[in-house]
Amino acid sequence: MTASTETGQVSGTANGVGDSPQRPDGTIKVRGEFAYSSDLWHEDMLWGATLRSPHPYARITGIDITEALKLPGVYAVLTHEDVPGVNRYGLEHPDQPVLAVDVVRYQGEPVAVVAADHPETARRAMERVRVGYEVLDPVTDAETAVDGPAPSLHPGGNVVRHVPIRRGEIGEAAVVVRGTYEVGMQDQAFLGPESGLAVPAEDGGIDLFVATQWLHVDQQQIVAALGLPADKVRLTLGGVGGAFGGREDLSIQVHACLLALHTGKPMKMVYNREESFYGHVHRHPARMYYEHGADENGKLLYVKAKLYLDGGAYASSTGAVVANAATLGVGPYDVPNVEIDCWGAYTNNPPCGAMRGFGAVQAGFAYESQMDRLAEACGLDPVEVRVRNAMREGTLMPTGQVVDSAAPVEELLRRVERKSLPAERSGEVDLRTLPGGVSNTTHGEGVVRGVGYAVGIKNICFSEGFDDYSTARVRLQVVGGEVAATVHTAACEVGQGLVTVMQQIVRTELGVEQVTILPMDTTIGNAGSTSASRQTYVTGGAVQAACLAVRKSLFSRAAGRFGGAEFTVSGGKLVSKKDGVLADLVEVLGDDALDETVEWRHRPTETLDPETGAGDAHVQYGFAAHRAVVDVDVELGLVKVIALDCAQDVGKAMNPQAVLGQIHGGSAQGLGLAVMEEIQTEGGKIRNPSFTDYLIPTVLDMPPMSIDVLELADPNAPYGLRGVGEPPTISSTPAIVAAIRQATGLALSRVPVRPEHITGT
Repeated sequence: MTASTETGQVSGTANGVGDSPQRPDGTIKVRGEFAYSSDLWHEDMLWGATLRSPHPYARITGIDITEALKLPGVYAVLTHEDVPGVNRYGLEHPDQPVLAVDVVRYQGEPVAVVAADHPETARRAMERVRVGYEVLDPVTDAETAVDGPAPSLHPGGNVVRHVPIRRGEIGEAAVVVRGTYEVGMQDQAFLGPESGLAVPAEDGGIDLFVATQWLHVDQQQIVAALGLPADKVRLTLGGVGGAFGGREDLSIQVHACLLALHTGKPMKMVYNREESFYGHVHRHPARMYYEHGADENGKLLYVKAKLYLDGGAYASSTGAVVANAATLGVGPYDVPNVEIDCWGAYTNNPPCGAMRGFGAVQAGFAYESQMDRLAEACGLDPVEVRVRNAMREGTLMPTGQVVDSAAPVEELLRRVERKSLPAERSGEVDLRTLPGGVSNTTHGEGVVRGVGYAVGIKNICFSEGFDDYSTARVRLQVVGGEVAATVHTAACEVGQGLVTVMQQIVRTELGVEQVTILPMDTTIGNAGSTSASRQTYVTGGAVQAACLAVRKSLFSRAAGRFGGAEFTVSGGKLVSKKDGVLADLVEVLGDDALDETVEWRHRPTETLDPETGAGDAHVQYGFAAHRAVVDVDVELGLVKVIALDCAQDVGKAMNPQAVLGQIHGGSAQGLGLAVMEEIQTEGGKIRNPSFTDYLIPTVLDMPPMSIDVLELADPNAPYGLRGVGEPPTISSTPAIVAAIRQATGLALSRVPVRPEHITGT
């Protein structure tokens, strides 16, 4: 393996880029020895608890903490009056109170926080806080919130953002298909609950150890709420038990710090599972109206759409989600004329924000459902209609942006189409392979099979002119007689394997085996969020750039000793391309250390035109296609996905095993959205805040997957890589639903598909 750099070819090193080395955190996680944020402990620490509103919408008429403070073991009960700084925070807009003042806008909104010497004492004290409410009628429908009639939930009205996309003119078409589609509220369902430990410092500041996705944006919001300078608020990443977007927003961060500073004692906060459902954002529910016009041969002439995304009570990242849904709203297709309007709305439902796929998932279900309708209307195979309209390198997006690297939409579809289908059932059948079979509900009666296809597109990295960068520090020195490297970034490892990839990059660029990743914290510059499939791209780019800077210094030092040879590094040795091995790096470095810090940016993007949606808004696009095979018990309404094959272009498989893991994981979440995962709300209240009632796929639900990984390099990206994590979530859901439709003949325009949607009862 070689990696091209501006200083020549770097010889391959074992466990470098393109290999699949063992994860440094893998063994201890499997053994249960890894310290997650909820495992943190400090001598003499207190426990925090949060009092939350039971109402989706109400005015607060009074708060009485007297009885709570009388309980032995209680150290503090804080309300909005105790917030020393700005009682507002927010990921994109500061519209959410740290603690509610005069109104609550969703069930679960924090009203007060309690500190006590035991978690049960804290909870009992919380129950003694008396809050007076004047209950109001909640707004629970996003379309009504936008179009009315509905009261304004925020001073600026109920529209968080409206993004129009206009390209060309909508004319007549020989074939027109229309549909209305809905996507339910999905939860990230990470297994590690929100948790952290805040420790007051001697300088009057605070040290916070927390499970999060973005250390520096947390720091910015905490600083504002506490009224402290940034150097007095220091964050270190705790062990993260999954994220998927649900940890981008604040949860315990400000509350734990407030209590710690107020009491002068370390403060631990850990949500239980029910509180976790109330305490983080979810995927936006959506209602989408689509119209596709095509000629007699199925070639798209136009797409019209109106999309309403329910952002819940506060903005979170709704603005960016709306932009993604709008700009990617026609899918990976070449469409000359487009008219799309997408709104993100405030309602009194739980707040919604980032989740894997981030706007593209909702749109993807709608436009892929439409492509199946178009295929039927034109008498075409579902793959063929997609191939006839597939974008390719050079295609113009509806925003006018040129797709300037590989867009292998046709190849991905053909690859999954060519894969072998599961054998038809015959003879005695293993009941575990049937829908509901593990519960002995069927022996195969009423079970029919269907096959469905889908392909999706996702933007990679942050968009719309955002200053998207990462900072990395790389140090090369001799430790214990061996040359070793250390890497320091603030990029959050949330389980995706970033620590492994950073080690691989350093081994590739510096030719050393021993690479230590330092704890992620805010003592180094911003690395951005672990979201948008961006960390391998952006922090990987920063680590590579820092390594190149270190190597330049190393080669400059070597030139003084060996002359102007063209150097490379490999296996801990300095190598001349002409003369071979010159010296051990240990000798070249001696007692000195080479240390470089680099702030690295990808190519710039543009904001969208507010009237037409035009602009080069995105850095890169990722593509994936799925073919799903399902068995459906039409009498019971049960579905068993028996195969879910995928093809995806990853640009460069930095770590092939990790790439497969990402595709499996993304596909599993897409399966969950297709047939089981939904936070069900009624009047703004969550009905199923537990893993008993909120169902996620288990090993019994996930089918075998055959995966093709394409490596079509993006010349603008480090190593040619392309973000991997999100695209498989987009195409897996509509492929599964398409298969259910093919099996049952039902229209099925909403996900998740429930048994009653199939049986009609």
